[in-house]
Amino acid sequence: MAQENSGEISTAGWDAINAAMVALYPGQEPRHFGTLLSHTLGGNDPLDGISVYWSASPRPHWHYVSYGFSELYDKQSDDPQESGFGFELTFRLAAQAGDDKRGEPPAWPMNLMQNLARYVFSSGNVFEAGHHLDANGPIALDTETRLRHLAFVADPQLPAIDTANGRLHFLQLVGLSDEEMAAVKRWSTQGVLATLEPAMPLWITELERDSLLADPSIAAQLEAGSQREGSSTGMLFVETLEWSADGATTTLVLGAGQVASVLELLPLRLHHDKPLVILGKDRQWRFEPGLSDDVQSDDDSARCVLSDASLKAMLASVRAERGLYPMPGGKLQIEVRPSLLRDGQGKVIREIG
Repeated sequence: MAQENSGEISTAGWDAINAAMVALYPGQEPRHFGTLLSHTLGGNDPLDGISVYWSASPRPHWHYVSYGFSELYDKQSDDPQESGFGFELTFRLAAQAGDDKRGEPPAWPMNLMQNLARYVFSSGNVFEAGHHLDANGPIALDTETRLRHLAFVADPQLPAIDTANGRLHFLQLVGLSDEEMAAVKRWSTQGVLATLEPAMPLWITELERDSLLADPSIAAQLEAGSQREGSSTGMLFVETLEWSADGATTTLVLGAGQVASVLELLPLRLHHDKPLVILGKDRQWRFEPGLSDDVQSDDDSARCVLSDASLKAMLASVRAERGLYPMPGGKLQIEVRPSLLRDGQGKVIREIG
């Protein structure tokens, strides 16, 4: 990335972000990195720039903020209430031993932000506080960090602001381990992050850390929250999802690799009177709690009411192994088929179940 060159056009949105950062870091001149070629002119980087600030509290860290998800210049969108996509991203990275404000901030968080921007700009899908995603590998490439997931939370030091082009929020990226993301799915992003915050002040990401669930007290608090409130994960995306009806019995087909996630989330949703929707490539299956079993379906959607007895039987009998598992009452049975794991070239590298 190169140093930003300012233009002569209106920068009302840009100036509003600057003002918010000046209020947080008065007197500090940030390291600013702009794109060589603007995205609007065919450049590869959607964000116009990223600024990096140094903070010594509550522990030394770099604070990154993006410029480009919102409308930085003249108003272009038809929505007067929101500026562009309505947010900018931030990220806090723990400094290495010996780092200080005179040092050079690592570049990989800026590449991460640009990658997320490519997804948003190409799909139109926006991030919100509470969202989370699997990075499909270390959040910092070519490192041995255990952090392989990202959660989105309102930046604790940057409240939403009103600009000449509309309102925008500052969403902070937080790196999480496999175990921590499993807790998020079992409970909620906000619940888990609030529990982790005393051990991760300001949700500063530290690549070298272990999972915070290694602390029995934290693990117990997360499990208690999950049991108390259930899971906020209302949709589960799966590779294999089919069904067929034979008389009064409907057979739901799942892949073995999906069974554990379905069985884990079902009681955390249904026991709290919340549905669980399973999404396949072109169809969806909706589980709901009820007094007696019932299945209604068409070609691309199905609604399945599960009684407590059937839910209990499903949890006790269904395994991530090839087979047919009938439920009490005869209205539903689960067929489990092997799941095939493939590499980037589509070659099967492992069979589950």
